[in-house]
Amino acid sequence: MNKKPDSAGLDNAGAGTRAVWGGEQVRHPYNATQTPIVVSAAYGYDDIDVWYDVALGKAPGFIYSRMSNPTVETLEAKISELEMAESAVAFSSGMAAISSVLYTFLAHGDRVVSTKDSYGGTNKIFEEFLPRMGVEVTLCETFDHEAIEREIARGCQVLYLETPTNPTLKILDIQRLVAAAKRVGALVVADNTFATPLNQNPLALGVDVVIHSATKFLSGHGDVLGGLVCGAQALMSKVRHYREINGATLDPFSAYMIIRGMKTLVLRMRQQQRSAHALAEFLCTEPLVASVNYPGLPSHPNHAVACAQMGGFGAIVSFVLIGGMDTVKVLLPRLRFAHCAGNLGAVETIYGPARTTSHVENTLEERLALGISEGLVRVSVGIEDTDDLLDDLKQAFAFVRCLREETSHQPA
Repeated sequence: MNKKPDSAGLDNAGAGTRAVWGGEQVRHPYNATQTPIVVSAAYGYDDIDVWYDVALGKAPGFIYSRMSNPTVETLEAKISELEMAESAVAFSSGMAAISSVLYTFLAHGDRVVSTKDSYGGTNKIFEEFLPRMGVEVTLCETFDHEAIEREIARGCQVLYLETPTNPTLKILDIQRLVAAAKRVGALVVADNTFATPLNQNPLALGVDVVIHSATKFLSGHGDVLGGLVCGAQALMSKVRHYREINGATLDPFSAYMIIRGMKTLVLRMRQQQRSAHALAEFLCTEPLVASVNYPGLPSHPNHAVACAQMGGFGAIVSFVLIGGMDTVKVLLPRLRFAHCAGNLGAVETIYGPARTTSHVENTLEERLALGISEGLVRVSVGIEDTDDLLDDLKQAFAFVRCLREETSHQPA
């Protein structure tokens, strides 16, 4: 299963061409130019022996859509092209992909090393679910590569990386940590959602398994859930087997929606990154902002690492507001060209504090322990005109400053 369509013509093609044609250099039924949505749960065979060969993977074909589906398979081939992977497996959500990978490769008595900075749902798996399985979890300070290397050297089965991190935009030196992991025979897993395959290809840097929440930039329109896992065929066979039995399969309509979204990924990211950089530079000048997180800024602690391993810096910016949640509650409702919502990667700009977005699953105490203040705001920059986004943010800050000034002059 998961045999990629002929992609010989894409060997030297650029990312934009791969995003459009990856997995689709085949003749579709009825000569359709677009991937069809195949909604059948099962696939019939008149020849019992052929049916049996397909079921065992000895012959191409489909048996049951929990195992494989033509539309989903096209999506898997497309992300394989973009991540330069041998194979890929699609899931019903990003968290289904993350949890399935961890449960596939970890067992009772194993040890996993990761960092404190990771998506809140991932952190919950580390803090709550894996320990129940008897898996030892060690979470290191994200900025301390020496500490991470020391923990890896103690021995582990899996090293889990997320870079840039959500929502603090910290950067991990992938090649450096991969080298440490390989010395102890550990499998390296990387969440590449924020960077996207356009800006970062972890497999080329030595990572074994790459994960995407396809809900985000890959689909790009905030209207579908999905997760994708990429890597070597032998590893993906294990992940696929876990998915077949546990059932977190992506449905064909969602697969089609993600396929459609991925075709404009290059165009969207080009504008989104341009605006993200402009917003980050502006936020650095705003008196109500205590700090700005964006790897494209020379002031970012790991800017040099980001430049070395990324082709672009992404469309996510986060910043910490002076006044904390009180300022957040005044600033965000004033924005005109933005959703306040718990998603990212869409064509519309989206703002939100960590407590209702990336780390809604965590308590206040847990967020503070992870270094996430109540005044931190994450911005997923959309495809709107850059000047409009800047003007919108400026007028919102002007309102907050005016309100603060009026309050400060009121008699006690």
